[in-house]
Amino acid sequence: MREIDHAERPDMPTRDRLPANDPLAFRVMNEIGIISQLGATLFERVMPDGMTLAQFTVLNRFVQIEGASSPLELARAFQVTKGTMSSTLQRLEAHGWIMVRPDPADGRAKRVTITASGRRARAEALQALEPVTAELETVFGGRLDDALPFLAELRAYLDRRRDEPDREA
Repeated sequence: MREIDHAERPDMPTRDRLPANDPLAFRVMNEIGIISQLGATLFERVMPDGMTLAQFTVLNRFVQIEGASSPLELARAFQVTKGTMSSTLQRLEAHGWIMVRPDPADGRAKRVTITASGRRARAEALQALEPVTAELETVFGGRLDDALPFLAELRAYLDRRRDEPDREA
């Protein structure tokens, strides 16, 4: 099994090397997973009011979709259990960042919307992230622009596969 030669990639720490014969798609997804973990930790360090990344991403989703969502729809979107999402929503509601109301079409179901306070909290979180994002833009410059279309396409592909039954590739 051939490892990536450190001389070929001096920017890559020795401990982070994967065998070169691991499938390319696995190596890419592995890097994305590690980046996700490191980025989450970095972002949570600067979040205001004890906001967690999970809470921020829910608020961020509401800004993107511009409407109400059910707890089950949110759980599916984030690929977490309904219980996990319910816990996150309870904390968001306790802060006054979302409103949970009965669904007018189905009294047993709930509809969740972001509040004006939730929009402000998201904006404050983005402002708190400014030094982090500015540093990334300084360090990586246009390479972020280059990476974004591919990452958006990969996310869209994986998003389409989200609700497919398990299958062999």
